[in-house]
Amino acid sequence: MLDWSPIILTLQLALITTVILLVISIPLAYWMANTKSRIKSIIEAIVSLPLVLPPTVLGFYLLIAFSPESAIGSFLNDVFGLKLAFSFSGLVIGSIIYSLPFMVQPLQAGFSSLPSSLSEASFVLGKSKYQTITKVLIPNIKKSILTGIVLTFAHTVGEFGVVLMIGGNIPNQTKVVSIAIYDEVESLNYSNAHVYSGILLAVTFAILLLVYINNNRSNKFSR
Repeated sequence: MLDWSPIILTLQLALITTVILLVISIPLAYWMANTKSRIKSIIEAIVSLPLVLPPTVLGFYLLIAFSPESAIGSFLNDVFGLKLAFSFSGLVIGSIIYSLPFMVQPLQAGFSSLPSSLSEASFVLGKSKYQTITKVLIPNIKKSILTGIVLTFAHTVGEFGVVLMIGGNIPNQTKVVSIAIYDEVESLNYSNAHVYSGILLAVTFAILLLVYINNNRSNKFSR
C-alpha cells in the first residue's frame, strides 16, 4: 500500500519554502536591481551559489551548522529550543537557501526591466519608496513573480541531495517524495517508485503548463 505522507510532506515543504522566499526575495531583488554598491557582485555570487554548488556539499555544510555541537546549532538549541538537524524545520531552512536563486533571479530581472521613469513619476506624485514598490513596481512584474513562484515550488519538490543530508529519512518528519523514491528503488519496489515519480511528474507538468498558458495569454493581450 502506498504511503501518502511523503507526498503531503513534500507539498508542505514546497509551499512553506515558496511563501517565505517570496517575502524575502522581493526586497532583496529590488535592491540588487537598483543598487550601485560595490558589494552587489558578492551578494549576487552568494545568491547564485546553489545553482552550481553540488547539493550534497551545501547539505553537508548546513548539517554541520545545524549540529548541536556547532556554535550556530548550540545557540539555536539553547536560546530558542530549535533542533534543525534531522527535522522539518531544518528542511525548510535548507530549502530556502537552496532555492533562493530560483526566486530572486526572476524578480531581479523583472525589476531591472522596468523603466526608471516609473519610479520617478511615483516619487513626483508624493509616493514613498514603500508605496512605490508595493503599489507601482510589483504590479508591473506579475509575470516575473509567477515565474519565481513556479520555479521555486517545482525546484523544492524535486530536491534530493540537500534534504537527504539535512533531514535523513525519518517517516512523517523528513521523508519527502524524492527520498521515498530512492528507498523504493533500493528495495526493488518499482511499482511504488513509479507511482511516486508519476505523481511528481504530473504535478510539476501541470504547474508549468498553467504558467505557459497564462504567459501566452498575457503576451497575446499585450500585442
